[in-house]
Amino acid sequence: MSAVPWGLSGHVPRRRRAQPPSALALVYCAAAALTAYALGSTLWYGLAEPGVALAFGVLITVGELARWGARGPEREPTPLGSAGALAYALLGQNAAQPTTHGVLQVVAVVVTAALVGAVPHIARGHGPDVGQVARRVLTVAFAAVCFQPLYNSGMLREWLGHGPYYAICLLFLLALTALCDAVIAAAMARARTRYPYGPLLRDELRALLGIGSAVCATGAVMALGVAVAGLWALPVFCVPLLLTQMAFRRFAAVRTTYRQTITSLARATEIAGYTPPGHARRVALLSGAVGRELGLSEPDLTVLEYAALMHDIGQLSLLDPVPAGATASLPPAEQRRIALLGGAVVRQTGVPAEVAVVVERQADPYREQPLPARIVRAVNAYDDLSGESGGGLGGPLSALEQLRLGTGNDYQPEVVESLARVLSRGGLTPSPPG
Repeated sequence: MSAVPWGLSGHVPRRRRAQPPSALALVYCAAAALTAYALGSTLWYGLAEPGVALAFGVLITVGELARWGARGPEREPTPLGSAGALAYALLGQNAAQPTTHGVLQVVAVVVTAALVGAVPHIARGHGPDVGQVARRVLTVAFAAVCFQPLYNSGMLREWLGHGPYYAICLLFLLALTALCDAVIAAAMARARTRYPYGPLLRDELRALLGIGSAVCATGAVMALGVAVAGLWALPVFCVPLLLTQMAFRRFAAVRTTYRQTITSLARATEIAGYTPPGHARRVALLSGAVGRELGLSEPDLTVLEYAALMHDIGQLSLLDPVPAGATASLPPAEQRRIALLGGAVVRQTGVPAEVAVVVERQADPYREQPLPARIVRAVNAYDDLSGESGGGLGGPLSALEQLRLGTGNDYQPEVVESLARVLSRGGLTPSPPG
């Protein structure tokens, strides 16, 4: 991505090449060093209980082979593999017999199994994300460090025995592990995107209520099941998570199709010649970046994306297209009429009512608008005025100056300044993975 917003203007100086983010470098280096040490130690001293290690390794490999890809439920592409890795990290007994593997062997088995399961994906050009692998290593190591030394020393058995308190202890450790993973994921996303850390962490924690809770619960059940029934418990207790994974895969496919349908509907104004090619997509992408900069939650960002894609649909009611589709230059009454007609069309598409509200409120004074409507209005005006849509003459800096002059009534100052910060970073920053 060019450092100049949308690569169309020479008014904004090109940034120097960004240095590797320190948080990412720290996470990658820590994961690499831990992996190398764990593999070296395991090769030197050999595997403790090879049968148990092989069983959990096969489970993790199968989970990696069945991963649904980065564009499924983005925050956990390999739920079965993650649950198996957590179960191995928290395994204290096998059929009532104490296990003897330690932290380093846990890391070595998890990494080896994940690499084996990733080979077919790499061969097809869809290898695992490096950040996801680093998170997996550190998260599993955290769980193992919290559990294995205490169990192998006999302290847990002495304090808790093997009754309900032991199960509660496992759930508590898994909750800590999930919190650790959320903190690492938010820090990595902050380093990549420079979005505010608080909203990123909030989204990660909210994601734990979905597939994250299923992964943690399955990991605990697997560890407890193997402790009582042995390794035959693994295929039994992984079935619920496999069914959950299939359901999430279908949900992801439906969501992708839904977004594609909305995108196609938004292109109607381009096909009819009312707006320039790519205008709706540019407004949607830049609005999303501004929304993340301002700390919107994931549900609000989805509403913002849909509204930004369809914000010009009301122009189809015009007899003659507005030159370059630049509605920002129209009289307020005409802007309001187009916005209301657009909202009426959006309400017929079946999208959430909040999307229609954002479209309908485009021409209102910003103090009367919800925040997503303020963002879409400012970004749409920027695209109209900067020359991105072919109608502006002044370029990005002139467009931002005009937006600042309109902050008395039309554009919220905080939104305009957030837009300026996003553009100063090169326009668009990739969204964090979940």
